[in-house]
Amino acid sequence: MFDKILIANRGEIACRVITTARRLGVRTVAVFSDADAGAKHVRLADEAAHIGASDVTESYLKGDRIIEAALKTGAQAIHPGYGFLSENPQFVQAVADAGLTFIGPSADAITAMGLKDAAKALMVTAGVPLVPGYHGADQDAAFLSGEADKIGYPVLIKARAGGGGKGMRLVEDPADFGDALAAAQREGQASFGDPACLIEKYITHPRHIEIQVCGDSHGNVIHLFERDCSLQRRHQKVIEEAPAPDMPDAVRAAMGKAAVEAARAINYVGAGTVEFIVDGSGPLREDGFWFMEMNTRLQVEHPVSEAITGLDFVELQLRVAAGEALPVQQEDLTINGWSMEARVYAEDVPKGFLPATGTLHHLSFPNGTAFERGSVRIDSGVDQGDEISPFYDPMIAKVIVHAPTRAAAASLMASTLKDCRIAGCVTNVEFLTALARHDGFRRGEVDTGLIARDLEALTAREEGDATTEALAAVAALDVVDENVGWAAMAGFRTWGPAAHSVDLMNGGDVQTHRVTLLGANSFDVDGTVLTIAPQPSGWRVTSEGQTFAAHVVRYDNTLAVFRDGRCDVFAVPDPLAQDTAEAGGSDAVTAPMPGVVSQVIAAAGDMVAKGDPLLILEAMKMEHTLRAPRDGTVAEVMCATGDQVSDGIILLQMDPADD
Repeated sequence: MFDKILIANRGEIACRVITTARRLGVRTVAVFSDADAGAKHVRLADEAAHIGASDVTESYLKGDRIIEAALKTGAQAIHPGYGFLSENPQFVQAVADAGLTFIGPSADAITAMGLKDAAKALMVTAGVPLVPGYHGADQDAAFLSGEADKIGYPVLIKARAGGGGKGMRLVEDPADFGDALAAAQREGQASFGDPACLIEKYITHPRHIEIQVCGDSHGNVIHLFERDCSLQRRHQKVIEEAPAPDMPDAVRAAMGKAAVEAARAINYVGAGTVEFIVDGSGPLREDGFWFMEMNTRLQVEHPVSEAITGLDFVELQLRVAAGEALPVQQEDLTINGWSMEARVYAEDVPKGFLPATGTLHHLSFPNGTAFERGSVRIDSGVDQGDEISPFYDPMIAKVIVHAPTRAAAASLMASTLKDCRIAGCVTNVEFLTALARHDGFRRGEVDTGLIARDLEALTAREEGDATTEALAAVAALDVVDENVGWAAMAGFRTWGPAAHSVDLMNGGDVQTHRVTLLGANSFDVDGTVLTIAPQPSGWRVTSEGQTFAAHVVRYDNTLAVFRDGRCDVFAVPDPLAQDTAEAGGSDAVTAPMPGVVSQVIAAAGDMVAKGDPLLILEAMKMEHTLRAPRDGTVAEVMCATGDQVSDGIILLQMDPADD
């Protein structure tokens, strides 16, 4: 086993590797950019090395600096995590040339699977079934459009070097093919340095099922059963589970055998995942799955497979990289229970899942393990007070649950998500909770289109009630006394009734509330009477004959009220601040997040209709199209291609609307 390893990554996966390495007695070296100087993975590691500026192209993608840091600190091996350089064969070869061990497959294996077109050709030879499509080298737009016509719509355009949903477009109408291809090529170039794409038939009721594999340098290859990753939005996974619902033993065996053959075809060493697209229109069958791609690294969702097999996959990676044989054989493996994982992101779901930024002023999860198996496991690369920056993926945590049955796991997932409290930036926690409670999901009726079909119901949000706003008004006054003895005197005033006026803003509207102190942590807010019992875990509130738990967090001039899995955010207006809420109004197009302007479509003087594309903003390696807010004329474009812009800045101004 190694004495010291360097982790060429950041965030949650770096923390994950550090935890297992420490358990095995292996010292760790973290690397960090300017933005990550105080990050959690840096705080956890035994040593840390600075490798460059905040942008990934100047830090985490600088393989030479990472190798230099490994040599300088005496690390014997480099663990790549996932993303960044984890599937870069040039980096893997450079690691070997420097006399270091890469904790993962060989450069040849990564090359064989790195380009989707070449990988599919290899799978034909290995006898692994493929989806109909074009995987050739001709990238002429007209030619590819013709191939799409031959395949038959709908088709999926995929960047051949892609992954994580980047560089992927679903096209249902031939008229949209050209624009979709151009967008996929841009994302492929931006994310992977390769604009080439392939075209595949889109399976109308697809399920995304992947097989975890692991191989050693002694010729052993095993599969560790399947994961169902069908719950996706924009081709990115949202909730994953293991095993897959309604998986017949014969189909599991066939998929496992195909995955092992795929790994053997490239002499695979290390942990990897073979992904299949599966026909979910009826019962799963042995001739109803097709090879999609192989990820030659550890997957984000690996904890669910760890839960059902009882194995630590990072430990397996370290052991086989150190030359040891796999400690288990295929016949030793069995499935134990059911596991699910939900990815908690800083993202604005109502705005189309736009990535968000902000400081985590409050971060609270239910009790559980971290980076180790448990009935509730929370893997997070951030702590309270950390910042979600625009430079990296906005994942806050992975919530993993393990239970004896699927029904029990789904219930545990919903209750665990309900108790996640995050304030300081918008998150997808309420959306995930709704998804975990979804009837179809509970029944195991999952496919990649479920979220899109039921998005309106999954994102619907009822208006906040008077009790929640009353709690915010009380919290704004900061009059709840933790000391019951003093609280008994709270309503006493010699000069008259203890009443206050409180302004709160929620959704842009300012509401004025009258709060009267009744004594002993009891309040009347606009006629709603509240009695609050402070507890270590929050408030126990009694109102109108009902008692419930609530948790209120205050930061800056903001109040976050957590109640029954819901977070309502209220601003306490500063009366001295100038109201700029109406600046620009519907005549302005603003940046919904920090990012880079990748394309300016409109020009001053253009006549546009509501919904027409005006600009394309790239944030976190994903493209977001900004559209006209109404019919009218473009007055001024206030940005240029390549501009780095901040959240809320005006990018384009329309001529004033006619009265």
